[in-house]
Amino acid sequence: MEYSSIFHDMNKRYCYALEKGKFLFRIRTKRNDMNKVILHYQDKYIPVQYLDTRKQIEMKKIASDSYSDYFEAVILIDVICLRYFFELTDLSGSTVYYGNYEFYEHEITNRDCMFDCPQNLREEEQFLIPEWAKNKIAYQIFPSRFASSKQVEAEIWYKKPIHHRDNLQGDLQGIIHHLPYIKDLGIDIIYLTPIFTSDSTHKYDTIDYYQIDPSFGTNDDLHELVQKAHAMGMKIILDAVFNHTSPKFFAFEDIQKNQESSVYRNWYFIEEFPLKKGSHTEKPNYKSFSYYGGMPKLNLRNPDTANYFIQVACYWLQQYQIDGWRLDVADEISHVFWKKFRRAIKEINPNALIIGEIWHYAGDFLEGDEWDSVMNYPFYFSVRDFVAEGSITATKFLENLGFVRGNLHQKVYPVLWNLIDSHDTPRFLHICGEEKEKLKLAAALQLLMPGIPMIYYGDEYGMTGGPDPDCRRGMVWDADYQDRTMHHWYQSLIQVRKKFPCITEGTIVNTKAVDETGVILLTRQLSDQKITIIFHSKESEIELSEYAGQTDLITGNPFNGILKAYETIVINSSNL
Repeated sequence: MEYSSIFHDMNKRYCYALEKGKFLFRIRTKRNDMNKVILHYQDKYIPVQYLDTRKQIEMKKIASDSYSDYFEAVILIDVICLRYFFELTDLSGSTVYYGNYEFYEHEITNRDCMFDCPQNLREEEQFLIPEWAKNKIAYQIFPSRFASSKQVEAEIWYKKPIHHRDNLQGDLQGIIHHLPYIKDLGIDIIYLTPIFTSDSTHKYDTIDYYQIDPSFGTNDDLHELVQKAHAMGMKIILDAVFNHTSPKFFAFEDIQKNQESSVYRNWYFIEEFPLKKGSHTEKPNYKSFSYYGGMPKLNLRNPDTANYFIQVACYWLQQYQIDGWRLDVADEISHVFWKKFRRAIKEINPNALIIGEIWHYAGDFLEGDEWDSVMNYPFYFSVRDFVAEGSITATKFLENLGFVRGNLHQKVYPVLWNLIDSHDTPRFLHICGEEKEKLKLAAALQLLMPGIPMIYYGDEYGMTGGPDPDCRRGMVWDADYQDRTMHHWYQSLIQVRKKFPCITEGTIVNTKAVDETGVILLTRQLSDQKITIIFHSKESEIELSEYAGQTDLITGNPFNGILKAYETIVINSSNL
């Protein structure tokens, strides 16, 4: 038994309330080391000699990564404070007891040697994620390139490659016009990249946070978009760029004008005066996003600055009824600010959704007092490496996801925004060398694995494009540019996801990777229904005779027992 690999902590990731009287406990051990893990628990204030008051439950292995297994148990109890410890038995039959960060050879009877969990404290710290967000499908729109209410010539709209300054005249009325299309696709949430006043196409350098950029329309156009989307049962998420601004933002303009005498000098991180914007070979003399002088970084430690941007976020919630915010460069802003931000947002609308942008593990921001979810870039990297590049095995793919599942709050994992590309990455079809069967497999992983799929506009029609800005081409609205077969595949995946709740709500009862054939099997169970999803990541065909004759729920056709290259099937395995 590897003692040094055993870890538990009395914190928000390893011991927390799911709801009143319902608690989750987690422990981490070395991969493939344990045969059984049991949680022992009791009321802290009942003397330990009354052993009949002590209870126990066998913990379930819920995830594994490359080095660790993660075990969880959920208990129902109503006491002031819990005392608990773990009984761990390895594959050799050796047993050890773990309590209060120490190991013991015999069962723990001294309460001071147990872990401690104040129930009332944990219940006050519940992670409350909007119920409406569960099992939904999101759709990301880059407004300047999605649709225009004006007549734009095809050679302009379908230009490739496309450049940063190419003006396709996309606008909010264009999006409004295509709301029926988005709804028909099966989308529940529309996420718009920035739409506030800016000189750039991407709008991540905001000049005025209270005005829609004139090229996109008016504030009234946004109000119309939100109202019509809501009438169709869809939510609207906007992009919050609070890490940096445009140099033309009023506060930075004042600093440029008045230099060290500016009343806004503490709104940014100014190293010295006079200001120097920098160049390709010289950094600006103020902090900025990626050393780019055109995006000066905000000092949100300054109370006036923080309050201003929190009020911006509250304004659009209150006045325009948007449904939440996606937070740009969110990991470069302090926890202190995000805690204040969440309190203000949730006070206005407890059901507002807060999604952070972070390209790596985000556990520190997902403990119930900052964000609700994140754009799941670890998922993106794993799908890219597994499907497009073939640089990792099926086992490694599951291990990567297992790390996320084993380390995040249980409520977060089902609402992570799973993406296979975005406005910041090359299109997935481009990454995989225009092999459309690989895109179909990636889409299946995105739509059928746990999480909220975030489809980047046009993927459903097989859009391609290289790195930013070429990944932001005009949406393919003309039939000559559309891959209708790909669109049908996306619709079929969305329909099967929505038709069978077991796919999104079922308990994961089995995951299996077969590296030789590149196959991943995922089985979920909800009540008496069991569904198995099989993903195949290699070119060669393989035989799966045990599922032959079963109906593939995606196509509605009987499975012939042969899994083709990059194929995905969904089987009702309740009776298998």
